[in-house]
Amino acid sequence: MKKVIWLNHWFSTAYNIVSMLKESGEFWVIGSNEQEFSVLKEICDEWYSEPDKCSDEEYIDFCLKFCDEHNVNVFMPHRHLTLISRFKDKFEEINVKVMVDDYTIISILNDKKASYDYFKNVEGIHVPDYYVVDKLEDFLEAYKNLSDKYRNVCFKFVKDEGGKSYRLIDNHRKGYAALFKKQNTRMTLDSVIEALSEKEVFSPIMVMPFLEGDEISIDCLKTDSGNIMVPRVKSTARFERISYDKDILRLCTLVLDNVNLECPCNVQFKYMGDVPYFLEINTRMSGGVHMTCKAADVNIPYVAVKKLMGQPVNWLINEREVVISQVEVPLFFE
Repeated sequence: MKKVIWLNHWFSTAYNIVSMLKESGEFWVIGSNEQEFSVLKEICDEWYSEPDKCSDEEYIDFCLKFCDEHNVNVFMPHRHLTLISRFKDKFEEINVKVMVDDYTIISILNDKKASYDYFKNVEGIHVPDYYVVDKLEDFLEAYKNLSDKYRNVCFKFVKDEGGKSYRLIDNHRKGYAALFKKQNTRMTLDSVIEALSEKEVFSPIMVMPFLEGDEISIDCLKTDSGNIMVPRVKSTARFERISYDKDILRLCTLVLDNVNLECPCNVQFKYMGDVPYFLEINTRMSGGVHMTCKAADVNIPYVAVKKLMGQPVNWLINEREVVISQVEVPLFFE
């Protein structure tokens, strides 16, 4: 009998995660989402709608009942991941394995200020200068202090996912030259002031220098036979470069040693000059993990599920340095 895996409200590229899970033929995959036309609906074996608005307590109750009613063996949460980690023992009581680490470390890593405070005390890890503010006057002071030292300043909300709130302050985004720049992440300082002025106190924002070098995204999984670590050098185009840089792998190992995550995660660094700065850890599989798996010939979702079930499997990374990309294909809903 196939083991049942449930993914709750994942992003669209999780289509590829489900596809990799189903390759072995061992799993029956259930998906749920608030969006009626999520692409995951087309690849999951079963599909259900999720409640769109409910309290934390109500959502945990929904998840527990869902697991029980659908005989779920493995729960791979995305929505409310931190909340679910706090109640992981409730799922274990009904024999459901949850692919999330302990709340103590998850709550730190999913709060950008807390994670920076944590890693700035780790020898060998470089953390960027940063300020956390919730009032306009403090934002302006932070901006002035940073712009005196660095060419560009950026910001995003402390609690954010996928960089939705990320903005680069660009005071040259107007005029003819601006027509050649991608604008959706750029704002002039005047526009930022106008937006923040609407709130006397706003959700905490982290203000920091814009790190102008390469961004490295490392898909990771700790196993009994060692760490899976595959670094992708990201670009502004639709391709990424796989590069097993020894310094990056050493820094990634240092990060993993200091958090001891058992579930898949994604560690990010970004360069300023020759220095790689720690950006963040996503405490779940990244949106680009399928490109990592394709390039390295390793099925991270499958290895992770088997590990969680207490059935470790052998794996081997093909450490070839390649450029990898992806294309979008149309899907029809009936």
